[in-house]
Amino acid sequence: MSWPYRFEDWDFALQLGHGFVLQSAFVVIGTACWWPYGETHASAGMIIVSKAAQGRGYGARLMDALLAAARPRIVTLNSTAEGMALYRRRGFVPIGVIHQHQGIPRERHEAQLPCFVRAMAPSDFEAIVSLDQEATGWTRREMLNRLMGVGDGYVLMRDGIPRGYAISRLFGRGHVIGPVVARSRTDARTLIEAALARLGRVFVRIDISTAAQLGDWLEGIGLPKVGDATTMVLGTQMPSSGPARMFALANQSFG
Repeated sequence: MSWPYRFEDWDFALQLGHGFVLQSAFVVIGTACWWPYGETHASAGMIIVSKAAQGRGYGARLMDALLAAARPRIVTLNSTAEGMALYRRRGFVPIGVIHQHQGIPRERHEAQLPCFVRAMAPSDFEAIVSLDQEATGWTRREMLNRLMGVGDGYVLMRDGIPRGYAISRLFGRGHVIGPVVARSRTDARTLIEAALARLGRVFVRIDISTAAQLGDWLEGIGLPKVGDATTMVLGTQMPSSGPARMFALANQSFG
């Protein structure tokens, strides 16, 4: 499907979640994965049917198996234009749009971190979980623990208290920066700049919601928009409690 996932990216995803494959003559022709966030929420993704097998109802079979396992949780996913009809028929409704930005930054960012941003430490874990839940309404302890273990994390401090965080890690064609959680667009940008400074001029991907309003800035630093996806939900989406908000995703499957 020309998706950029490495073997390690699939392995990471499957260690955290659950998946189904569809086989024909002992050959895998489709996949669908989901990730539980406690007993109330889940995300779904990596829903793929090989091109030669499309149009035969295989995607519907995979999706029905996934929903049978994940429900009654509220399920969120990010859909391509091709997949929207399938998800609508199962009760999913659109709630937003995700823009995928990627490329090699035009200039290397300053390596000096602002005085209120520091490297993430293991002792920050509970604060990170709390900020993430504040921004999403989800409980993602295991996922955040794994992300902190494989990536470089940054914490933005205000009044001696963590008020935002960002994690960058190897992914796909280079690195992905996300999740990024902050109280303001300015703080989110500061966290992203801290991650870019550490990475240097390498290939970077950042998936943002339109509500983040970071697209023009990302375009300006050399990370153009290359695609988008529609965020959809099955069930009543719980509003985030704020004031922390999600500015960039871990990836489009995890949310």
